[in-house]
Amino acid sequence: MSYKIAIASLDGKFVNEHFGRAKEFHIVEVNENKYKYIETRKNAPSKSYDERHDYAMSEAIERISDCRFVLVSQIGPAMEKQLISKGIKPYVIPTFIEDALQQIISLNK
Repeated sequence: MSYKIAIASLDGKFVNEHFGRAKEFHIVEVNENKYKYIETRKNAPSKSYDERHDYAMSEAIERISDCRFVLVSQIGPAMEKQLISKGIKPYVIPTFIEDALQQIISLNK
C-alpha cells in the first residue's frame, strides 16, 4: 500500500523548515519501501499570530491532507495535535531528506 510524505524544506535537500513557516512542502510517495518525488506544493505561511495565522495553519494542513506523515525541523505542540487529529503524523527530524525518508520508511514497515 502506498502513502505520501510531506517534507518542509527550504532547499529540497534537507529537512530544515518549521511547519508554521514552510513556504512549500515537497511531496514524495512511498510504495513497497521505495520512494519517489511527486511534486512541490506552495504554501502561504502567516507572519503574525492572529486569526490570519490560524487560517494559514488550516490551509497548510489541508494542502497536505493526503499525506500520512510530515517531516519538519520544528513544530509547535498545538499544531502537532491538529495534524495528528487529521491523521497526519509529524516527525521532527532535521537531517538530509534522503536519510529522513529511510528512517521513516524503516519505522513504518
